[in-house]
Amino acid sequence: MSAATDPVVIEIAAAKPARRLSRGQLVFRRFLRNKAAVIGAFGILFLVFLAVFGSFFLYWKFDDIDTNAFLNPPDSAHILGTTQAGRDVLALTVRGLGKSLLIGFLVAILSTSIAALVGASAAYLGGWYEKAALWVIDLLLVVPSFFLIAVASRGAPSGDAAWMLLVVLLAAFAWPLSARVVRSLTLSIKEREYVLAAKFMGLSAFRIIVRHILPNASSLLIIDATLNVGYAILSETGLSYFGFGVQAPDTSLGTLIGEGARMATTYPWVFLGPAFLLVFLVMCVNAVGDGLRDALDPSSASGGQA
Repeated sequence: MSAATDPVVIEIAAAKPARRLSRGQLVFRRFLRNKAAVIGAFGILFLVFLAVFGSFFLYWKFDDIDTNAFLNPPDSAHILGTTQAGRDVLALTVRGLGKSLLIGFLVAILSTSIAALVGASAAYLGGWYEKAALWVIDLLLVVPSFFLIAVASRGAPSGDAAWMLLVVLLAAFAWPLSARVVRSLTLSIKEREYVLAAKFMGLSAFRIIVRHILPNASSLLIIDATLNVGYAILSETGLSYFGFGVQAPDTSLGTLIGEGARMATTYPWVFLGPAFLLVFLVMCVNAVGDGLRDALDPSSASGGQA
């Protein structure tokens, strides 16, 4: 029997070549192998759903006052009890969760975007611009950001949009360290062939940074943005705990924890609900960040073999 008529040879020749997976599919597979990251992702989705739609399923709104229930323990009418002012703790917690998530995501997007643009442009352009950018970065890294944000937020005008100033202040002090890392990565990327080819073709520095450098640093930026969510939520919580964050009549998890901490031993239900939700949220964000880092890093063994 010749090789041309061998059934094994014919079967191998007729077999279709295996379909190659894209990088996104490989990253997704590696992420799914990290059980803690998957649980964290579902936890974040659940909290986002609760923050967006939870108030529609609650009888009490966050600004309603029950004049017959002041500091009542959990019961059928108020699942998590009431505050000293007669407000439903569950409704306040859902409202505070939504505000904390909104602040966290906005700060993460702003700070990561600033870090990406400043770090990449400083490394690519060099010269006096790089020296000036590094000077600003080093200055912001050593200033006491917590106290500056506290003073600036305390002097801000009150209103429904006052929390937006807090977002801007947190983002303004969250990007310097990430910008240094992006700069170091850009120093190696800018010497690669496709960047040099784009430069010789006459593309502007901005287009080269946005279209060729930053996409190749996307792994770092995605991880940085994810972890910045946890940083922003904890920072907002700390500021609100001391009275410098979200101001009444609005509320956040930090505001609720600050109010409930004074009564944690006598009326624990005012404190435990928001505190548990905050811990769960930060743990989920950190788990997703760790999972993305392992999935995007080919040298990491935590994500398994794709």
